[in-house]
Order: sequence, then C-alpha cells, then structure tokens
Amino acid sequence: MLEKDLLSRLKELSKDEASFKQLVEIVGAERDEALKYKNYLSLLESAVRNDYDSIIVTDLELDNPGPRICYVNDGFEKMTGYMREEVIGKTPRVLQGEKTDRATLDRLRSNLTKGNSFFGQTVNYRKDGSEYINQWDIHPLTDRDGKITHWVSYQHDITDRKRSEKKVVDTSTEFDDLFEESKKAYIDLTHEGVVADSNKSAREMLGYQKEEMDGKHIWEFTPSNAVANIKSVFNDTSVENFGSNNALKIIFRRKNGLPLQAELRFKNVSNNGTKLLRAIVSNASMKKNVLEILKKRNIGFDKIFDRKNDFTYGFSKSESGSVYIEWISDGFEALTGYTADECKGEDGFNKLIHPEDLTIAKLHYLKVTNGVSSTQQFRIIAKNGEVKKVVDYSKPDIESEGAFKGSFVAAGENELETV
Repeated sequence: MLEKDLLSRLKELSKDEASFKQLVEIVGAERDEALKYKNYLSLLESAVRNDYDSIIVTDLELDNPGPRICYVNDGFEKMTGYMREEVIGKTPRVLQGEKTDRATLDRLRSNLTKGNSFFGQTVNYRKDGSEYINQWDIHPLTDRDGKITHWVSYQHDITDRKRSEKKVVDTSTEFDDLFEESKKAYIDLTHEGVVADSNKSAREMLGYQKEEMDGKHIWEFTPSNAVANIKSVFNDTSVENFGSNNALKIIFRRKNGLPLQAELRFKNVSNNGTKLLRAIVSNASMKKNVLEILKKRNIGFDKIFDRKNDFTYGFSKSESGSVYIEWISDGFEALTGYTADECKGEDGFNKLIHPEDLTIAKLHYLKVTNGVSSTQQFRIIAKNGEVKKVVDYSKPDIESEGAFKGSFVAAGENELETV
C-alpha cells in the first residue's frame, strides 16, 4: 500500500480517476521491484557479513581519477569512519596514503585490466588518518551476457591479526618494534647533533617521551664510552659530507637501561627554513635476532606471515549460556576433511582438535569468550587421521556478548611453538 502523501501527490498529477489508478499501479509496481532488490541486497549482506568487514562496489573506470564508488555497506562505514554519502561517486583512493604499497596497487590494476580477480594486502587510512592493514578480495560483477559491469571488493581489517601472528612466532624478537620499523623511525637533528624532533616510532623504540628528547644532544642517549666518537661526526665538515649512502652505527641507551644497537642513515630536510639532518633509525639488534631465527629454521619471513586464511568460523552464545559453533566458512573441508555441518554445535571442534592439545585450545577459547583477543597454536586431526599444525586467531564479536569469531591458518613444519 502506498503512503498517503504519495497517493495525494499522484492524485494531483492525474487528469482523471482512470489516470490516477494507472499511476498508482505503475508506481506501486516500481516500488515493489525496488523493495525486492533491496531484500536481495540485505540477504546478500547477511550471507557475507560473517566473512567480511566491508564491501565496496565500483564502476569499471581504472584511469584517473579511478573507479567510482557506487555502493558501500555499513561495515565500510565502521571500518573506515567515512559515511556512505561522503564516498559515493569518489574513488577508493581516498583510503590510500604514504604507506600504501605501490607495487600491490600496480598488481591490482594489472589484474583488473585483464578482467581477473585480485587478492592482496596493504596499508590503508581511515577518515581520521589512522592506519590499518587492509586485506581485500576483488571480483568482477557481470551482466546476463557475461560482460563485466562493476567490481565488488570484500575487505578485512587484519591489523590485529598481523600483530598477533607476529607475537606467536617469538615474543623475544621484538616484532612490535619490527612492525613500527616499517613506519620508518626517525630523529631530526641540528648540524650540532641536537634533537629537534622525533616521531612516535623512534620514541617507542628508545622508551623516551618527546619532551625527554627534544633539545638534548644525540650522544646523551648513548653510553659514556661512545660519546666522543658520536660527537666527532657532528662537526661542520663531517655533517656536510654525510650522505644517505653512509651509515652511522650507534649504540643507544634505552630509558630502561638496556642497550640498543642501531644504524642511522641521514638525509637533509628543512623545517621552517632551518636545515636539519633526518636520521632514519634501524634497529640492528632486532634485525640480527630475526635473521638468526630465520636462518635456524630455514624459512623466509614472507613465508611465515603472508598466508591466506584457510577458513574462518563464528561462535555464538545460546540463551542457556553455552557457546556453540554457528557458522564455518569455505576452506574448512579442504583443510580438515570434515564438512561444516559435521563440526557445528557445542562440541563441534572436540573431534577436530588433537586430544593432547584440547586443554590449551579450550583455555584459548575461554579467554576470547571473556572478551580478550587471543592467538594459539595447536594441532588438529583431519578426518583421514592426518595431524596438522594450525595457528588460530580469535577475537570477540562486538555485536553479540559472549560470541566471537576467528580464523585457522595452516602452519608449516618449521612454524615456531606457541609462546
């Protein structure tokens, strides 16, 4: 039934009663068709909501200014901070910034130009300027004749998962520092070696607050027996000739008293007309530890971390308070041999997890039920009896108290033990 205001407007536009009835039928049919497709869209979003944080649909244009956004879901607004009316008609490039990987974007463009799907990860930026690691899965949308008309992008914010996976590998290797390292820790110095500025990554690496560093000489943060050598660099001649191809090895004294082997590479910058040296700080201690670990295990860094999820799942809480597996995504059967239906319910994963690891797995899931994200490595037993190692990352579902969702990532033989 059409609304009274709309009926009144149609009455005004009609020449006679017959015309009015015809208009009501036409408008009613159009509205019913629109509602039908709206319901289809709602069903589609419900089907993928468990697997993806955000959905974007764009047109085909790849050249500047780039593809225009035709549709975003509520998850996009939550993940990026942009309202849909702010981005409709604009390009997804509004989410890109300084640290967005150019090589990944070039690979994305190459795939789309060929009409192929794309899977990748890079740094994106929310409306407030904060960074997050975006994993997106892009597929073509076609019409009835098979012609591509749009692109649909399914997206995950995997920042927490990346941090957690890195902590699983070895907490003693300072992977948090490694993560910050990718943001280029730097200290801006005058030609006399006085700290004029420093970014958050550098301050966290050394453990000092901004006010504790500004105005002090760089050698005040080194052991006393290294001061003379550092001072010698900051004379007029040395500074002018110290280019980006040269590296200064230095030992910092962290605020907690522990030493930090670092390497500084310099470039000239200007701040309000003042010439400064920007020292890019590399954590040599951390690099050495990482290389030693990878050497011992004969495994590459990318091989450890750049893996797709094998499957995702969701636990819900019943009215009685018990927790049960509500849904399991594609990929589960390929990894385990079980169908999703065979492992749903309250005891769904009991048959899957190795009996010797069942206790640590239950403690892991109990922790998440209590609202804390957790990462745990344990063994599973596939339906054919094969034992496999997996890393399981789980986080609370903010939309439902006591519920949580997670993902299994298959671990290779060289995967480190859980710590």
